[in-house]
Amino acid sequence: MRLKRTVAVAAALLVTVAGVTACRDSRQIDLGSGGKPHIKIMIGGLSKVIYLPGQLAQQIGAYERQGLDVELFDQPSGANAETSLLAGEVQGVVGFYDHTIDLQAKEQCITSVVQFSNVPGEAEMVATAKAGEIRSGKDFRGKNLGVTSLGSSTDFLTKALASRGGVTGKDYTPVKVGAGQTFISALQQGSIDAGMTTDPTIAQLTNTGQAKVLYDMRTVEGTQAALGGLYPASSLYMSCEIVQRYPDIVQKLANAYVESLQWLSKHTPEQVADIMPPSFAGGDKALYVKSLKDSLPMFTKDGRMDPAGAKNVLNVLGSSSSNVKPKKDQIDLSKTYTTQFVDAAHARSAQ
Repeated sequence: MRLKRTVAVAAALLVTVAGVTACRDSRQIDLGSGGKPHIKIMIGGLSKVIYLPGQLAQQIGAYERQGLDVELFDQPSGANAETSLLAGEVQGVVGFYDHTIDLQAKEQCITSVVQFSNVPGEAEMVATAKAGEIRSGKDFRGKNLGVTSLGSSTDFLTKALASRGGVTGKDYTPVKVGAGQTFISALQQGSIDAGMTTDPTIAQLTNTGQAKVLYDMRTVEGTQAALGGLYPASSLYMSCEIVQRYPDIVQKLANAYVESLQWLSKHTPEQVADIMPPSFAGGDKALYVKSLKDSLPMFTKDGRMDPAGAKNVLNVLGSSSSNVKPKKDQIDLSKTYTTQFVDAAHARSAQ
């Protein structure tokens, strides 16, 4: 399920940074059957555990309870999901918070409405045969490193890990390998030496012994060790314009996602696996349950942003991103996220 787009339009949007034009189509939320708001949300990898709340809200009926008609679309790369939002093809993205900072550096206003996690949920995986020579970011020099796509959050994080090891983005080769089976194939064929990915791909690689975890950013401890602090990641982000224009609808989305996060905190990995689409398990439910056990602790219980974590994301991008670095001091973090809607969701549920 992928929305169509043209390369020319995407390139024009990112180069010209034409904010008004980019949001022209997405400023309008249509009313579907029965007067329900019809909302299109692009998920940067529908079956990735890091974005699980997006599909879970559908599975447990949270969208329906809020009177919303939500249509979910799958785009394996967060960078391409971001482009769909800018092109006006969708009204929201379930993707990484760091895109809001990167886009503000390009004079676009995008804000995180619900923060699903305060850690990336990613791991840098090294091919087992290369594990002896790649032991930290300083060993990235001269290597081929897998990312979902250029400009994606996996690309941002790879640059950050390299930078902390004294290696610049010009010292290694980023290779677009997507996620899931395409990532695994790239590692098997030797087209990448290491790469950034998520569960259930992490579980598949470690289970077969094809790769080892170099940096584990599925936990608070691992993220702090790798990036010097928290790194708020998966979230629902939307254009500032649509948030301001449709606060009642955005509130209903926040209510649905807060409900989903609370549901997650009260159920076991086995129960989560049972309710998700069978295709998410990739034919191995036991391995899918393991990937859930490894990754579910990353999710927040309340959907709120950690302010110190947001500052650390800016610090990380400010030292490793060519887009953000020259404009780091001009970035207004207050425009990159809001807790207004999750606060209201909790106040509502407490009544």
